[in-house]
Amino acid sequence: MIARRILLSLLGVLLIALAVGAAYLLISGNKRKRPEPKKIVKMVNVDTVQNGTIPITIDAKGNLVAKRRVELFSEVQGVFKSGTKLFKPGQPYNFGETLLRIDADEYYASVKSQKSALYNQITSIMPDLRLDYPDEYSKWQQYLNTFDVDKVTPKLPKVTSEKERYFLSGRNIFTSYYNVKNLEQRLVKYTIKAPFKGILTQALVTEGTLIRPGQKLGEYIDTGAYELEVAINKSYADLLEVGKKVQLTNLDKTRRYEGIVSRVNGNVDVASQTINAYVTVKDGALREGVYLEATLDAREENNAIMVSRNLLQPNDQVFAVKDSALTLVPVTPVYYTEKSVVLKDVPDGTVLIKSPVPGAYTGMLVKVFKGKKHKESSQKKVSANNNS
Repeated sequence: MIARRILLSLLGVLLIALAVGAAYLLISGNKRKRPEPKKIVKMVNVDTVQNGTIPITIDAKGNLVAKRRVELFSEVQGVFKSGTKLFKPGQPYNFGETLLRIDADEYYASVKSQKSALYNQITSIMPDLRLDYPDEYSKWQQYLNTFDVDKVTPKLPKVTSEKERYFLSGRNIFTSYYNVKNLEQRLVKYTIKAPFKGILTQALVTEGTLIRPGQKLGEYIDTGAYELEVAINKSYADLLEVGKKVQLTNLDKTRRYEGIVSRVNGNVDVASQTINAYVTVKDGALREGVYLEATLDAREENNAIMVSRNLLQPNDQVFAVKDSALTLVPVTPVYYTEKSVVLKDVPDGTVLIKSPVPGAYTGMLVKVFKGKKHKESSQKKVSANNNS
């Protein structure tokens, strides 16, 4: 019995040993040798640095506005009367031509009444002048002879003595005269004339409309000259001079115009750190609201190159190729555009990559593409973005 138990125990141990051995063999058989990683060498396009002179220009965009614009307001009340031309947008006028007339018949009658009262006042003092101031009588008589209630009241004769002045003041001659002149000035406001040759761009009233004081009637502009407001980086403020020529183009690049810097604002915009400059342009084909692009010559950067902005790495570095491996070269950016950057302190002969390499790092093995070599263009003209 004991021998049987011993035999069974030995058989159990043997089975376990066989199972462990089989398992070990199976596990050992599933182990695969990891292949050694292949060295990946990426192809890159490169440029050999040749420093040169980079002409920098400033590009700015904006809409044209009329250099001279007048908003028409009424200072008097009355009914809008028809004139020789319709008061409609697009209607041209010459200098001094009537833009708009307001019915002034009632007011004109009151002005004539005041003129008649002044005439009567002067007439009433003539006998006293003849007796007390015979030397002054003739000039006042001449004044009455030229007085016409249907015309502008003539200027009063010059007072030559204090006695004459006191006499006229006591009879309220000066007060009546200036009251009449005030009424005449207001009468002129019933007719609005063109201050310059131009065109009506907005009309807010039509014939027969009752116009009230302070009411806006329309807008009138001079079509002979327009202005383009451009925002320039403050670092180029010293390059903006009044009278400097500016090249302008439309969006399609089909038309070119020449403008002149007419004004430069003295304030710097706090938010954008830019300065507003105003370019005057004259051309019969232009219209207010036209979108134009302005190109202002700024300066030239010597011993510099221009590369794509996406090649510039953090901490002002760019990747170069040295001994078939990538290395970082420190640079000094001096000007940014929307797509490019102007760099200095890059030694001549440095081999820079032309396009970004995904996953690039220092020491990465690369192979230079044996295609047509393109040297870094040092003669390209930089078109600056005004928001840089």
